[in-house]
Amino acid sequence: MDHGSHSPAFGARSAATSTSGSSSGGSSSLLKAVSPDKALRLARAKGYPREVWYFVACFIFLVAIFQFGSWAVNKLSKRRARTDTEAGTDTSNGRFTVRNIPRALVNAYRVILFRWTLEIGSSYTLNMAEVFVSCAYFIALFIWEFINTTDLEGEKYDIAYWGNRAGAIAAAQLPLVTALGTKNNVVSLITGIGYDKLNYVHRMTARVVCALLWVHSGNKLYDLNWARQPSYFIPAGLAAVISLTVLCILSIRPIRSNAYEFFFITHFLMIGVFLIGGYFHADVEQLGAYVWPSFLVWALDRFIRVLRVIWANHLYFSWSGKRAHLDATVELLSPHFLRVRIARPAHFHWSPAQTAYLVMPTVSLLPTESHPFTISSIEGHDTAHVLGEHAPYWNELVFLINVRDGFTKRLAKVAESGKKVKVLVEGPYGFTPDLTSDDTAVLVSGGSGVTFTLPTLLGIVNDVRAGKSRCTKIVFIWAIRDQSHVEWISKALKQALELAPPTLKISIQIYVTAGEPPVTSEKAYDDDSVHEGSGSSQEKDTPTPSLSEFTAVSLHTGRPDLRSILRDEVSVTTGRMSVTVCGSQAIARACRAALRFPVSGPSETLKGGADVILHVESFGYA
Repeated sequence: MDHGSHSPAFGARSAATSTSGSSSGGSSSLLKAVSPDKALRLARAKGYPREVWYFVACFIFLVAIFQFGSWAVNKLSKRRARTDTEAGTDTSNGRFTVRNIPRALVNAYRVILFRWTLEIGSSYTLNMAEVFVSCAYFIALFIWEFINTTDLEGEKYDIAYWGNRAGAIAAAQLPLVTALGTKNNVVSLITGIGYDKLNYVHRMTARVVCALLWVHSGNKLYDLNWARQPSYFIPAGLAAVISLTVLCILSIRPIRSNAYEFFFITHFLMIGVFLIGGYFHADVEQLGAYVWPSFLVWALDRFIRVLRVIWANHLYFSWSGKRAHLDATVELLSPHFLRVRIARPAHFHWSPAQTAYLVMPTVSLLPTESHPFTISSIEGHDTAHVLGEHAPYWNELVFLINVRDGFTKRLAKVAESGKKVKVLVEGPYGFTPDLTSDDTAVLVSGGSGVTFTLPTLLGIVNDVRAGKSRCTKIVFIWAIRDQSHVEWISKALKQALELAPPTLKISIQIYVTAGEPPVTSEKAYDDDSVHEGSGSSQEKDTPTPSLSEFTAVSLHTGRPDLRSILRDEVSVTTGRMSVTVCGSQAIARACRAALRFPVSGPSETLKGGADVILHVESFGYA
């Protein structure tokens, strides 16, 4: 980056003077038309967007290094724990050892970046990693925007220097913004961070780019020249920046969550206007090469998604008699909760709690409209064989879905009619946490968050049976609004308890929060998918014996005291412990607060304390 404005300027001025003195009259007039000021600001407007990209690329590489380091430390800890077990030694003696330093550093990194949060009201929570990334990106772009904007006459922040530069820097970031919003992107591949987590970064970068474009537009509106050719230059630019502004407003979480279908359709239309208008506007200034790669990134993602749909559903595209076998069965478990069951194609594989997109042309407004849902079942050929044909969560695709407005409301009406639905499955997506190295796994959910923790529980049981996991204890905590909601998953819980080997201890704690703050409150531990007073129906396949016959199951009234529960588990755990959370902001905040310093700090880890890892799948990110 060029931090000095005077030396290059004098050099440019001297070069211009020398050249003009030795040239012919026509050439001299041409060179004089390009002032040293203009030559300098054009060079910076061309070079600085590239420098921003170098910064972004280095940052992505740094994140990948940290992710790899965390993975390596986990693997080394697993190997060391196995060696200590075989040798009959115990490293958890409460004394400092040098070998625990890497684990302590990694734990401190996790606590600071992912458990310390910035809470905005009761609806928004950003962890320090998200805050740091947001601030770093915003500051970096605006540093490159306003640095070295003093002209050769000494006037600071000359609008001619930073006005067009803002547009160039913003245009250069469009391929990154587009990539972060796709399901199949290279950033996710490099860093190992799922597309759903990167979606926050996608929205954040889009908003920063929008701010930069308004800086650029404000400069042009300040000195507007409608006579500039071609005539579409200014209208195309205005259409682009206005469409992006509308999109950024509609992407605010309350609007996005309460009117998702409207947001989805508007998003598609506004992005088209923005990119097309932005390309024609930028191409006049020879910056179109920054914009058109966004179309390629989007097209590549769509092409990959189409291939995945064809691959996962190829029997639907044939004349095979098995087509009807792949239709989805939709069951209404309660007025506000339903279950979708799909026969698993033999070639379709997934990990517990991954996401798949469902395309239901007869239910959606648009034939190609797709909606993401967590796969609430697991693969388990051997286990399914033991359980027999009535094992709905063990070897078929099962989705537990909230009934809201729009698509899910129409799907609930289909469930009431008892008809099957034509469905195409796309996926799976997402990087699920690897819990095979954990000695203790704590699974916390509220309301429909059980769609994530249930398959995680089943996956651990399945892995322990297969000898792939070292887990010896599972604590399953579920906060619900009404006791009848237990019937949604009672059969799966019963099967998990029956299949668990003697070496695996399972504790299922169910908390009924009726009488607590209403579900519309962000302080509620169950989410707004569970409505007070909603009825419940028994599962329709076979009657399910009560869970009360199992001593591992306990029923409580009121909210779970997550702080005490988690800290008690940390105090008795000597190996590796994971806490997986899916639910409201209240549950996520409580778990993060319970696992900060000093409970899960480096001082405890240095003395051989529990190595605690927190995975949060929380509703309501900004």
